Amino acid sequence: MKIVACIKQTFDTEAKIVIGADGQISDEGVNLILNPYDEFAVEEAIKTKENNGGEVVIVTVGGDSAQEALRYSLAMGADRAVLINDPALANADSHAVSVALAKLLSDKEAGFDIIFAGKEAVDDGVAQVPSRLAAKLDIALANVVTAIELADGKISVTREIDGGTEDLEMALPALVAAQKGLNEVRYPSLPGIMKAKRKPLEVISLADLGLSADDVATKVEMISAELPPARKAGQKLTGEVDEVVAKLVDLLKNEAKVI
Repeated sequence: MKIVACIKQTFDTEAKIVIGADGQISDEGVNLILNPYDEFAVEEAIKTKENNGGEVVIVTVGGDSAQEALRYSLAMGADRAVLINDPALANADSHAVSVALAKLLSDKEAGFDIIFAGKEAVDDGVAQVPSRLAAKLDIALANVVTAIELADGKISVTREIDGGTEDLEMALPALVAAQKGLNEVRYPSLPGIMKAKRKPLEVISLADLGLSADDVATKVEMISAELPPARKAGQKLTGEVDEVVAKLVDLLKNEAKVI
């Protein structure tokens, strides 16, 4: 089987967000990591190879630093990686990323059996790349997936929906967007880290894919960003129960205006 995992390098979830003078989020001094939801995707890709044989290819769109997330995925057990790195993708939105990935997977990496991705990236929470990519490749999609079973050229999944779960069966090739709980993510071993340094990591541009800057022009432009206002200090009400209740009702009605 040819198994693909789409990943993204994101801010560490513990990172402190700083807004620069230009109204943009600053990445100075921030630790960058493999998107946590994509870790489940990489783990499932490796497990699928272990159970069915084949090759695991990790793909991403990003800058030079994204190679760190790719090497981490290779250290987990993937076979090779491809990075689409181009100045025109510096501020890529979900549309641009899906266009670039779809071109890569339909041309240079054609012949895949299954694609895994995280359900969303923790830095923007847009959760559109899996859906857009599946639509462009014209393959079935299951998102927010918590269980998978492969057999006889088909994939059966359980996915979260509002108020419960849903079971789906899809013919391959298909795209699966992973949710937390799909598996237990392995940590790269020391031998795995050493082997990852020698595994193939190909860096390509839009030109290598036959795409231009116009093809990946973003549909969304971030004008500026701002942190939410600081929380006001809470109030402590004292006195007899009847007095406290009366004060609380008055505050909720006239200050907070929630009743």
